[in-house]
Amino acid sequence: MSRLGETKVGRRGWLDRIRCALRGDAGMSTAEYAMGTVAAVAFAAVLYTVVTGDAAEAGLTALIERGLRGGEP
Repeated sequence: MSRLGETKVGRRGWLDRIRCALRGDAGMSTAEYAMGTVAAVAFAAVLYTVVTGDAAEAGLTALIERGLRGGEP
């Protein structure tokens, strides 16, 4: 014999309410998505600028040449 509220449905509802309360927000809002997208685009722009610069090109070329030589300096 089960006590009041201890049916499978009642128990599951109670656990779902606790999980939801502990989890906090279920996801990001539209403004948070927008800010995340702007930050990702800004980071991509900075990364592209660094990688396509002369110093990065020279460094990558030297690294590849060193690898082709078998790791000798």
